[in-house]
Amino acid sequence: MRRFLLALLAVPALAAPALAQTPPPAAATAPAVSADEAAVRAVLKQYQQAVQKLDTTGTTRLFVANSVVLESGSREGTYAHYRDHHLGPELKEFSSFTYSDYKADVTVDGPYAFATESYTYTIGLKKGPKDTAVPAPIKRRGVATSVLRKNAAGQWQFVSNHNSARK
Repeated sequence: MRRFLLALLAVPALAAPALAQTPPPAAATAPAVSADEAAVRAVLKQYQQAVQKLDTTGTTRLFVANSVVLESGSREGTYAHYRDHHLGPELKEFSSFTYSDYKADVTVDGPYAFATESYTYTIGLKKGPKDTAVPAPIKRRGVATSVLRKNAAGQWQFVSNHNSARK
């Protein structure tokens, strides 16, 4: 019995060097992205692309009607209110808006998804009538947390979005 146990214990030790030299399959190194996670990431990207285009056209469909938008310590109301009274007018003052160093973590749990984004953004401002030169670009580090819900038609929409930035 003792020889059997020693032989049994020696098998993994002999096999370990051979296993260590075998690269893991690709699926084992990168977790698969579910269809729902991919769809949520697509919604995040659509919103990001609209902001970069300085055009909110078509973005309302990305949000539920009674959504909540929070920005840098302020409750902005629904997305429609935020779009009309904050984001839209602000984008008209910009000559450009670009994201860089973008990272997103997405967790899907049933009909809800939770996203945490981090990024750097750079805003180019238009020259105002009283400006003698084009204002210097504004560069900030930003984060956003969002809750999205899958609607009856199978589309993911923002329920809440909270973003903030710092220098």
